Amino acid sequence: MIVSPSANSIPHVQCSNETAVNRNQKNFIGYEASGESEGDNDVNPVSPNKYVRLNVGGSLHYTTMGTLTKEDNMLRAMFSGRMVVLSDKEGWVLIDRCGKHFSKILNYLRDGSIQLPDNRCEIAELLAEAKYYLIQGLVSQCENVLERKTFDIDPICRVPIITSPDEEQKIVGKTSIPIVKFLYNRSNNKYSYTNSSDDNMLKNIELFDKLSLRFNGRILFMKDIVGDEICVWSYYGHQRKVAEICCTSIVYATEKKQTKVEFPEARIYEESLNILLYEPNKASSSGAEDYRIVKDTDHDATRGPSGGTSHNYQSDDDLDEARNQPHRVRRIHVNSNRPV
Repeated sequence: MIVSPSANSIPHVQCSNETAVNRNQKNFIGYEASGESEGDNDVNPVSPNKYVRLNVGGSLHYTTMGTLTKEDNMLRAMFSGRMVVLSDKEGWVLIDRCGKHFSKILNYLRDGSIQLPDNRCEIAELLAEAKYYLIQGLVSQCENVLERKTFDIDPICRVPIITSPDEEQKIVGKTSIPIVKFLYNRSNNKYSYTNSSDDNMLKNIELFDKLSLRFNGRILFMKDIVGDEICVWSYYGHQRKVAEICCTSIVYATEKKQTKVEFPEARIYEESLNILLYEPNKASSSGAEDYRIVKDTDHDATRGPSGGTSHNYQSDDDLDEARNQPHRVRRIHVNSNRPV
């Protein structure tokens, strides 16, 4: 005989009409977690004025939700709740891309246009990022510029020509890398030139061209053709002049004065290498090291037993006193005893 179980003996499970909310959804940037209960079906969008912290390949950026969701692109999909975004324990949203050009991406979303770099390689890199984030307007802008640059030839290096002292001061004040300025003006001579002067002047010009190609990108090379001298090399570091080589002198020949132009090749090479100490990545973060680099090229540096420069700062007061000393430029005048 089969005994049917009674109604009271059947296990009963009470089903709830409420939909469970995924707790991980509260970590999505596209939703507001505050004021939201687990039984709510509605999702409140984040205010466009809310700030978001982004970590793009180690590059940190602050922006608003309105900027990220302004256009229909991947960033809008990420931060509107349609995609899962990863964040660390400090709240930085992680994006696994190179952050080199991400600031340009944000500026384009803010303003609708940006000034593109001059270098074709950097434009191509920006184009790849714009394609990844699906920002069609920036993609078109980069492609149009690259198409125009296909027929252009980028110069290997640019050498500005100084036309006034004010222009020189502005360039020196705005440049963070070392500067080498070469002044040559043959018409400044009051007397006749010696037989070897023209040849030496040409050698100075050729050496300047070689150095500008050799150290392109590390040193800014400038030409000055309106100065008061005839042939002078000037070296700038940390926005001030640190050394100068004057290649001209007055000599007497056949009972009259003549101007002689020298070619101190070894000295020019030496000072050009010394100025590399003022590269931004070479500078030390401590004040003592920065000052030591500057003083190593000063004219009145203290010489050690081996002929090198030696500085010993025993306290902060010694360092402050050294910093307050007036800045001096080491000026080198080339005088040759060779026959005219």
